[in-house]
Amino acid sequence: MPPDADAAETAEWLQGFESLVRAEGRERGTYILRRLLDEARRLRVPLPPVLNTPYINTIALDGQPQYPGQLELESRIAGIVRWNALAMVVRANRESADLGGHIATYASIADLFEVGFNHFFRGGGNGALPGTGRNGASTSEGDLVFFQPHASPGVYARAFLEGRLSARHLELYRQETHGSGLSSYCHPWLMPDFWQFPTGSMGLGPLTAIYQARFMRYLRDRGLARPHAGRQRMVWAFVGDGEMDEPESLAGLSLAAREGLDNLVFVVNCNLQRLDGPVRGNGSVVQELEGLFAGAGWNVIKLLWGSDWDPLFARDHEGILVKRLHETVDGEFQKYAATDGRFNREHFFNKYPELKALVADLSDDDIDRLKRGGHDPVKIHAAYDAAVHPRPGQGGRPTVILAQTKKGYGMGHWGQGKMGSHQQKKLDDEALLAFRDRFALPMSEADVVALEFCRPADDSPEMRYLHARREALGGYLPARRGKAAALPPSAAIAPAETARLALRQAHREQSTTMVFVQQLTQLLRDPAIGRHIVPIVADEARTFGMQSLFREFAIYAAQGQLYEPEDRDELLYYKESQSGQILEEGINEAGALSSWIAAATAYSAHGVPMLPFYIFYSCFGFQRVGDLIFCAADSRARGFLVGATAGRTTLSGEGLQHQDGTSLLAASTVPNCRAWDPAFGYELVHIVAHGIQRMLYEQRDEFHYLTVMNENAPQPPLPAGVTAAHITSGLYRLPMREGAAAPRVRLVGSGMILHEVIAAAGLLRELFEVEAEVWSATSFGELARQAREVQREGRLHPQGPEEHLTPVSHVEASLGGTLPVVAATDYVRAVPQLVAEYVGAPYTTLGTDGFGRSATRRDLRRFFEVDRQHVALAALVALADIGAWPREALPEATQRLGIVAERTPPWLA
Repeated sequence: MPPDADAAETAEWLQGFESLVRAEGRERGTYILRRLLDEARRLRVPLPPVLNTPYINTIALDGQPQYPGQLELESRIAGIVRWNALAMVVRANRESADLGGHIATYASIADLFEVGFNHFFRGGGNGALPGTGRNGASTSEGDLVFFQPHASPGVYARAFLEGRLSARHLELYRQETHGSGLSSYCHPWLMPDFWQFPTGSMGLGPLTAIYQARFMRYLRDRGLARPHAGRQRMVWAFVGDGEMDEPESLAGLSLAAREGLDNLVFVVNCNLQRLDGPVRGNGSVVQELEGLFAGAGWNVIKLLWGSDWDPLFARDHEGILVKRLHETVDGEFQKYAATDGRFNREHFFNKYPELKALVADLSDDDIDRLKRGGHDPVKIHAAYDAAVHPRPGQGGRPTVILAQTKKGYGMGHWGQGKMGSHQQKKLDDEALLAFRDRFALPMSEADVVALEFCRPADDSPEMRYLHARREALGGYLPARRGKAAALPPSAAIAPAETARLALRQAHREQSTTMVFVQQLTQLLRDPAIGRHIVPIVADEARTFGMQSLFREFAIYAAQGQLYEPEDRDELLYYKESQSGQILEEGINEAGALSSWIAAATAYSAHGVPMLPFYIFYSCFGFQRVGDLIFCAADSRARGFLVGATAGRTTLSGEGLQHQDGTSLLAASTVPNCRAWDPAFGYELVHIVAHGIQRMLYEQRDEFHYLTVMNENAPQPPLPAGVTAAHITSGLYRLPMREGAAAPRVRLVGSGMILHEVIAAAGLLRELFEVEAEVWSATSFGELARQAREVQREGRLHPQGPEEHLTPVSHVEASLGGTLPVVAATDYVRAVPQLVAEYVGAPYTTLGTDGFGRSATRRDLRRFFEVDRQHVALAALVALADIGAWPREALPEATQRLGIVAERTPPWLA
């Protein structure tokens, strides 16, 4: 700041402003400041950016509401929960050091959780939670809470007190193969009645929390969610300060502010430490995050200092304490957390004489007991209350609470503030007894050393209070519902209607993308399920021919459409509406996938079954946001991912970065993802109907990945004798021409390459008098899944009993024998090789291994050696390998097919 040219005049201004605030209040002071800033801008007075506030609590002492709970009882409950969390981790690691676990994170965030559980986290009513012995599972009405994953032991420990988990559950922490163990982090797949949201992959919790809050508004605006009396449903996301370095943690901040998501609260646990050391040793993560969130348009509440600091701030008339806090970097704050009151006095307070005098009446023990804000329930309650009941001028925005804590709080010199506290999993008897004494736990020395779990009697004041608070808030959390109300039958997926839709696509040349759009339109119009369909696109709707949906179904916009679109006079104009059905996410695949997750889990989070279809460039799906897709799998998401412009050779001119050759392989690694590569429109419509039946009506916890292409091709009708069951089995034979001789080779293809395979069969017949069966592989993944199950059954029950006699797998039943098989796809060879060990016949694969590049489709297929000529040659070589074709004739055949043998392999080019 430059020197003050007139200190007396400045003092007059400051004194006048102080008098105004004292006389008329802070709101009036805010108003005057805003008017002054407006006037300064009008006069072109340069203004520095003001995104940071002093390093003190945002909520002043006189702005705190009265605490509604019984602090002493809550403190005793919190201490017991802390002990059980610690004991659970230490016991597991006494059992085996392989198991791991974390103590210090929950120690830092415990009070932030407890105030939420006691006063803010709303449950959704009472329902039986299977296997817990106590009622109270939340349903669709409760708040949605994203828990910091490394603090999961504390959530288990509280559920144990509530009676929802048993001591045996806690004994099996991180020992899940026994059937009743507890997962390491928050995993709905592993604990489907307990955890709602997976947060273990750093950064995905904050991102998906934002889009859950946004989807809550989408449901409300479309009339699909019931209105709530009183306080709205909230989304709470508890995040570590180190986790905020993940790009995904910050990726949705502007959307949350832009959409006015005042139903969203981030609580950042600023214990100032990540796994290896300080988050910002040479700076201040709190100040940095304040600037980021404030700049994005969020309300920022700093929760830094506990009530014991209030008298110090009140006596700090010269601002020397605030100055000292500002100049202290996080590395120093960590040191102060790890040391005692004597050290803190000498190194923090004694730096300035005025500051030394400020604490002269405090003993070293008093200084040691000065709490950080995230450990003071009164301060925490004030911050939470301000977040859910915004002050004037702060409504209509999401809120972040920056809560300063100590990592390993209460662990003393064994773990509090230590560099290695994150890895602390074992404590000796001295440390355990010190912990008991620190939190005044009602436990004998023998019980402490034996790491016995602590649960007061059911009629104790602690237990009565704990249950009363949760009952008052509507039930226990976390708890997850697995089913939603059934929807009425849909005519759009009835067999007769599906067959009619398939027939309408026949006898014309079009892409499977266009077939998909037509089927999606029909689904959106369906009276039974149409309102529950959620089309999602990442700014490529026109590329996929979806602009026809704009006018009829509209794009969702929280504020409606405040402008007249440029193309308003056109039939298919760009229409936005507050009740719009389409989610247009812009160039933002991570955001679109997060919206898809929110919609795909709405049956659980909101009790409303929704069916999202997210269509995207297939190269920017599993390859771009694979971690989010795995998060969706863990979440038990139900919906369709639609990889458009799929395959290495269909998106011809776009080149390397856009040409997908791996998505089907990536999809095969996700256990509950069913991946399909249909070649024809009739295949696609039957696969979609099959997926809807399984996900929406049978309520299976799976999702389906479809590839659709942008290349026009002839669309034949459903062949005679081929049924929907054949298509969804993963493999079926196309009709052969009548009078054909016995086949000598089998050709298998999928997607656009099936057309090359069909053409290759013609070349073999016309040029070499070789007959070929042609098979459509709609899903190599489904074939491999079924074959693995058959193989396992045979391995585990090699001799019966009779009910375990293993049939042959579908792929072997179809292709097994002496005839050679050639399989070609528009993807890397590893895709058709998923079934290689199960075929039971000589098996050759062709694929598009290597980097994509720009060329015509024909040239790309020749380059990657998956065109009809290379398929035909592969068939001849396979026949020669079994002695059914003269090997000496292969060079001539190669020449007749126009193939140049001496060239660099495509995967090396």
